[in-house]
Amino acid sequence: MKRRHFTALPFALLSAGVFDHALAQSDPTAKVLVIGDSISAEYGLRRGSGWIQLLQQRFEKEGRPVRMINAGISGDTTAGGRSRLPALLKLHQPQVVVIELGANDALRGLPLSMTRDNLTAMTKASKAAGAKVLLIGMQVPPNYGPQYTRDFQALFRQVADTEKTALVPFLLKGVADLPDPTLLFQEDRIHPNETAQPTLANNVWPVLLTLLPKR
Repeated sequence: MKRRHFTALPFALLSAGVFDHALAQSDPTAKVLVIGDSISAEYGLRRGSGWIQLLQQRFEKEGRPVRMINAGISGDTTAGGRSRLPALLKLHQPQVVVIELGANDALRGLPLSMTRDNLTAMTKASKAAGAKVLLIGMQVPPNYGPQYTRDFQALFRQVADTEKTALVPFLLKGVADLPDPTLLFQEDRIHPNETAQPTLANNVWPVLLTLLPKR
């Protein structure tokens, strides 16, 4: 009896491992990894009130098996995102990667070529890991100079076109471009307030849907 018991044990453990792997493979939940800065990290907002969580709530309301993973860090740059992305890809194994970075590069006056290279590298790494990519564009105020402002805005489209990825041209459309946007920003005039978060979510929603499995 004892011999039969211990002979069967490795087979039982192997079967359990295969079963667990099969369950993981059959899990219909699509994971969306958002790697971003303070606008993703809910800076100055109530926890759970930011645009990423609003997207999660919308998926749940519609009964769609999607899990939003918020990897936003306040103050992060494209260089920071590039350095931490490999570990995030390995940990979460997402089906979609949303890259919301670049604004802090501009605030620090970093070379646009560096921002472009970092976004390109992150996009390539995400695709190599089997994920689709959604690039989130940003803009800077005109006081940075007209040439810098135009070039910064254009680099997101350039990366998206070159790498054949989806793009939201401007995350703050309908917020920062209003005649009087002050009512939709926090006191620092940089970060959108809670009232603005549904608009941000609505800007991302239709493009993100195109990257997810159809219902």
